[in-house]
Amino acid sequence: MKVNEDLKKYIEENIFPEYSKNEKAHNLEHIQYVINRSFKFADTCENINDDMVYTIAAYHDIGHHIDSKRHEIISGEIMSKDNHLKKFFSEEQLQIIREAIEDHRASSNHEPRSIYGKIVSTADRNNTVEACLRRSYTYNKKLHPDFSDEQTFEDAYQHLVMKFGENGYAKFFFQDEEYEQFLKEIRTLLSDKKQFINTQREYIHELKKKKVI
Repeated sequence: MKVNEDLKKYIEENIFPEYSKNEKAHNLEHIQYVINRSFKFADTCENINDDMVYTIAAYHDIGHHIDSKRHEIISGEIMSKDNHLKKFFSEEQLQIIREAIEDHRASSNHEPRSIYGKIVSTADRNNTVEACLRRSYTYNKKLHPDFSDEQTFEDAYQHLVMKFGENGYAKFFFQDEEYEQFLKEIRTLLSDKKQFINTQREYIHELKKKKVI
């Protein structure tokens, strides 16, 4: 990863703090995860601009706290209005960055318009069952604060079946052994609803005991 140090400093000081406004499934820890995964996939491609990869990953969820259902569009708008980025990118590059942010969502009805969109979309997927159980719980709690835990587990199950089931909408554009193993494990867990809910219940109970959620 060879990112312009001035760009990196600007994002770390001005963009990363904005993620404290998001719920825990889309906080700075998640952004760092997506940045690291993005470079893993970018390293398999030719003629990739590292500054663009970094910026896309850094901004892709910045608007999540404003409207989770349209966050990819809002995040793209926020990035496009950041005039400071004009110091680092051409108008054409900024357009590609915006499109990649807009295209990253797993439930998008179209394939990403560039290799950069495919990189961040792939990097944005969970790759461990534990992360999936935790993020689906915290996200649903934010979306439905009046739900009981049991209602949240039920909702998480339905959502994850649609996302990661055999015909799920989550798209993956690069080969990755970690993701393939995760997909196998989560599909096995989702094949038995009772087992899934019991597993998530126990895992969330342990996280609550540790006071990490």
